[in-house]
Amino acid sequence: MQLPAALLQSLKDVKGFNETSFKAVHESGEQVTSVRINPKKITQQQLSESLSSVNSQLSTIPWCNHGFYLSHRPSFTLDPLFHAGAYYVQEASSMFLWHVLESVINKEHHKLVLDLCAAPGGKSTLLSSFFGNGLVVSNEVIKSRVNILQENITKWGNENVIVTNNDSRDFSKLPGFFDVIVTDVPCSGSGLFRKDPSAIEEWSIDNVNLCSQRQQRILADIIPCLKQDGILIYSTCSYSKEEDEEILDWIVDEFNLQPVQVPVQAEWNIIESSSPKHSARGYRFFPDKLKGEGFFIAVFKQVNDVADSRQKEATINLISAKEKEQLKPIVHIPVDSSVFIHNEGYNIFPSEYLHQLKVLSKQLYIKQAGVAIGGFKGKSFVPEHAFALSNLENYFPKVALTKEEALSYLRKQDIKPVAPQGWCMITHQGMGLGWIKNLPKRLNNYYPSEWRILKS
Repeated sequence: MQLPAALLQSLKDVKGFNETSFKAVHESGEQVTSVRINPKKITQQQLSESLSSVNSQLSTIPWCNHGFYLSHRPSFTLDPLFHAGAYYVQEASSMFLWHVLESVINKEHHKLVLDLCAAPGGKSTLLSSFFGNGLVVSNEVIKSRVNILQENITKWGNENVIVTNNDSRDFSKLPGFFDVIVTDVPCSGSGLFRKDPSAIEEWSIDNVNLCSQRQQRILADIIPCLKQDGILIYSTCSYSKEEDEEILDWIVDEFNLQPVQVPVQAEWNIIESSSPKHSARGYRFFPDKLKGEGFFIAVFKQVNDVADSRQKEATINLISAKEKEQLKPIVHIPVDSSVFIHNEGYNIFPSEYLHQLKVLSKQLYIKQAGVAIGGFKGKSFVPEHAFALSNLENYFPKVALTKEEALSYLRKQDIKPVAPQGWCMITHQGMGLGWIKNLPKRLNNYYPSEWRILKS
């Protein structure tokens, strides 16, 4: 692997950079595989037992108690638990976000959180788990990337997420709205060279400077949306000071946010740096010093007065008492959740955040809110795929499949399980995968065609 000479030269005065070991780790071909479990669906022990069948062992990622290194990379495509949302394949360094949240967020997690550049969904699923009593707005500006974000949020199964497809400037009508904003901004990508060598061809000093300008534009759009005492988390997968420390100084200069220091264990080998002008702390991950890819993260607090403006609301139609009675034999509606009507079907959503949903619906393009459970066609209830993957309790018959049967189902092939007539939920190791409908002369596989496994 030939690293850009201009990159190596630009990093010579970056704290923690060692050219010899940096080049060696990139030339080694070593790949680090890590996953983060979904605590509502699986335990460490269950995942360990499942992966033992493919001889992959788990070891803990020290800065995230749900994160684990794998001794080697199995075929995740051929693991039904992956499709059930039992875990997310996430780069270990980026899981440091969990430690940041534990360190700087009050233990009361009823927060309104924005993940601004969210696709494919690693940080949004982490935020959804961390803020179990909060609401996560998971946004992606690029339309072609929103579908994979929506898929991963759906598989994770939590109802406390809204998926939006908007540019950062679209949030300008939401001043002082969010308690926490995570901005994992587009960058030049030098931290991903080991994972994706093709990124080397796209790297240049000019691109670094272009990304820096784009990052400033995004931050200028979104920082006014932060509440007083709110937290801004800024991160990149770039080593360049122009995208890291210099941006931290720009944030202080332009918005007078207060830098926040994050405690780091010495044995983690994460490099704590300071911006040249304001000594704002940043945390840089070098792959020659720890098990993870290149990453940079910093934290700020909004210490200025923020205008509290009244926002207009869209209309959300909640179900009637009669409709709620109709749903009782189908789904257990949590006491702190509401059901609203959407596209002739029903979505379950946290009651605490209905006002925020109405405001966001007025200002943004929403792709998904809460969990879509399905709707009635005549007297029959037709379940949504998201319902099977959710953490909501449903009262449909369950049909458990072996791994081989589950893979056939996920390929949308014909399967012949013993199943009662009508709609049934397909499960594997107790986790939902989707729906079938058993008719007198045939069994229909309702796994989404666009999600089906193509790999043999």
